Amino acid sequence: MAKEYPYGQGIVKWVSTVWLGQHLEDRDLLVLDTQPNVHDYIQEHIPGAVYMNEGLLRVPLKGLPAQYAPPEAVQAILRRVGLQSGVPVVVYTGVGPFKGWGDGLEQTMVAYSLARFGHDHVYILDGGIDKWKAEGRRLAQEFPQVQESDFAVRVHREYAVEYDEFKAIKDREDVILLDARPPTVYEGQGPWRKPGHIPGAINLPWTNLMAPGNTRLLKPDEEIQAILDRQGVTPDKTIICSCGTGREASNEFILFKWYLDFPRVRIYEGSFTEWTAYPENPTVTGKNPR
Repeated sequence: MAKEYPYGQGIVKWVSTVWLGQHLEDRDLLVLDTQPNVHDYIQEHIPGAVYMNEGLLRVPLKGLPAQYAPPEAVQAILRRVGLQSGVPVVVYTGVGPFKGWGDGLEQTMVAYSLARFGHDHVYILDGGIDKWKAEGRRLAQEFPQVQESDFAVRVHREYAVEYDEFKAIKDREDVILLDARPPTVYEGQGPWRKPGHIPGAINLPWTNLMAPGNTRLLKPDEEIQAILDRQGVTPDKTIICSCGTGREASNEFILFKWYLDFPRVRIYEGSFTEWTAYPENPTVTGKNPR
């Protein structure tokens, strides 16, 4: 059965390129381009899209990198791009025609962040601008006229699990801890001070859930379900999504919470970076969680 878009079970939903093409001229719709470099946007973007780089959202906190900026700082940024309460915002990214840096996570990171900071109508363009271009749809280089909004941030802290709570619950039988990073860093040495993964974490690389050749496009539902079945990921458990800095985990958090409608999903925003910042915390190498 074909999906009816916007598709999803809550604050974040997915839209198709066909849907966006039909609604691109809607007055009550904001389109955010989150391609990895501003020159990608300058070279080409979906008509009417406003550029917003995900890097604006995170800064160091007491030396720990990749932590969310204070709410008042994020509020100023979201007002500047014209975000309005009650007005849907479509988020998309792409490989990037100028730099070619895009991995696909830009749109899930920004979508999660918008929901985290209190926007209740977030749409993700399934397939991103790369699918849009492959279909021969119109591109632009003009910059839109944007009026600064009065958007008020409301932080949904309940989405995330903080460090102390994470340590207390991660090994419970009713909890499944996922690690969305590639197998090479899950099993061995990545850029972190310690190798491997958090004890108990199951490796579910986020790219496994995305279509071959386009990491902005979800695999068919039946293929996603088959992957979850193989990993024993079921909706009766509390799912904690983690990765390196919380960025890859954003893909799986929004997928489990708002696409698959799992009832108990959390994201460990600090992830492996915060875990290994404490020298006493153990890590595990190899394919097995423990």
